[in-house]
Amino acid sequence: MPTYLPYLVIAAIVGCGLVSGLLFAFSVVIMRALLQLSPEIGMAAMQRINVIIINPLFLLVFLGTSAICLAVAVIAAGGMSNEGSPWLLAGAVAYLLGPLGITMTFNVPLNNRLAKIHADQAATEWPGYASAWLRWNHLRTALGTLAMALFCIGLVQSVRGV
Repeated sequence: MPTYLPYLVIAAIVGCGLVSGLLFAFSVVIMRALLQLSPEIGMAAMQRINVIIINPLFLLVFLGTSAICLAVAVIAAGGMSNEGSPWLLAGAVAYLLGPLGITMTFNVPLNNRLAKIHADQAATEWPGYASAWLRWNHLRTALGTLAMALFCIGLVQSVRGV
C-alpha cells in the first residue's frame, strides 16, 4: 500500500461526508420545505438554488471528491492483495455511481428541464419534478453514505494490515 493512500482515503471520506450531508439535507429538509410552499414559489426557489450551487467551492468539493475516488479506485484495484483494497474500491465505485453518476445522469437533466419551466406551468410541472428529483436524491445520498462507510472499513483494514 502506498504510504499516501490513507491520506487520500481520509480526503475521500471528508469529501463524501460533505457531499452526502448536503444531499441528505435536501432529502430531509430543503425539498420538503419547498414542497410546502405554493408551486410557483417552491419551483422558483429550486430554480435559484440550481443556479447558486454551481460555484467554485461546491464544484471543488464535488468534483475533487470524484477525482480522489477515482485515484483511490485505481490504487485499490492495483493492490488487491491488501485487506482493505476491496473495501476501498467498493467505496470509490459507490461514490462514482451515486453522488457523481446519478447527479450527472438524472438530477442535472431534471434541473436543466426545470430551468426552462415558466411560473405559469408550476402547478403541473413542479410536483412531478420534485418527486423524480427526490427519488434520485435519496439514492445518491444512500450511495454517498455507503461510500463513506466502505472507505472507513477499508482504511481500518488497510492500516491494520500494514
